[in-house]
Formats: sequence, C-alpha cells, structure tokens
Amino acid sequence: MAKKGKKIAAALAAVGLYLEQEEAAAIGQKGALPGAGICVSSQWNQTGRQEMMTMRRLIQLRTFTRF
Repeated sequence: MAKKGKKIAAALAAVGLYLEQEEAAAIGQKGALPGAGICVSSQWNQTGRQEMMTMRRLIQLRTFTRF
C-alpha cells in the first residue's frame, strides 16, 4: 500500500509540474510578437553584413594604417 501511494504521489507531482510548464509556455507565447522567431533577410542585407565583417577583419589584420 505504501508503494502504491508513493507512485501516485510521484505521478501527481509530475502532472502538476507538466501543467505549470505548459502554463508558463502559454504565457510566454502571448507576450511574444507574431513572427518574432522568423528571420527574413534580403540579399542587400546579407551583402551589407558581409562587407562589414570583411572590413572589420581587415582592420583587425592591420591592413589599414589610418584606423
């Protein structure tokens, strides 16, 4: 009888924890902006970022003396 009670208590605790996590996830999704997880990048955006990274790399390699 004691083993059965411990199993029931463990199962209820697990279900309670699961429900808390689901509730927290639901609250987190309500606060997020729609489409916030989607990253849309244009070709111009990618080219600009690549150019910035290239310039920073050249500056770090001390290719330029004015910076």
